[in-house]
Amino acid sequence: RALRLAGGRSRCEGRVELEQEGTWGTVCDDSWDIPDADVVCRQLQCGRAVRAAGNAAFGRGHGPILRDEVGCEGHERDLWECPAAPEHDCSHKEDAGVVCSEHQEWRLSGGRDGCAGRVEVFFRGTWSTVCNSTWYQTEATVLCRTLGCGDALQRPSFGHTLPGKMVYLCGSLQPSLALCRWTFNKSAPCYQSWAAGVVCNGTGS
Repeated sequence: RALRLAGGRSRCEGRVELEQEGTWGTVCDDSWDIPDADVVCRQLQCGRAVRAAGNAAFGRGHGPILRDEVGCEGHERDLWECPAAPEHDCSHKEDAGVVCSEHQEWRLSGGRDGCAGRVEVFFRGTWSTVCNSTWYQTEATVLCRTLGCGDALQRPSFGHTLPGKMVYLCGSLQPSLALCRWTFNKSAPCYQSWAAGVVCNGTGS
């Protein structure tokens, strides 16, 4: 009853793929909605669903289409428990996907391009700022590389203007800030902090 998400930017976002008898397949987006996506997110320990995506939003999968007309109520332990149509009339252009609340993605805003500005993180369905209390060269470099922007040149500070606050602490150069230690909306590590910013040495697309 293995389940995974593919084609997303983290393990908590992507095209829904199920394993049946050693073969991975996809789910059709007919009647795919938030209760269905919720079951997937919970099964993967990714929180709750913030989006149920259709139309191969995360690219077209391969292999068989294993479920169609999925009708979860939202409390099921895994996707196989939910009722579904015995036959399907779908193609991979209708592959279903999800974005779960524990997925993190980042952007830089207010700079000259997508590789400079205030650091903002999308997490649990909302955009938040990052506290600069532990925003060092390592953290800034991890983010620049994740965004395809090279390495960190400067770390300017900004005011906090978004509702949430995230703190990152990376012991080493991880592939993503989500793999570093992080804390969300705890006041102590953010006390009297500014919002983190970065200027990377690459340029954004």
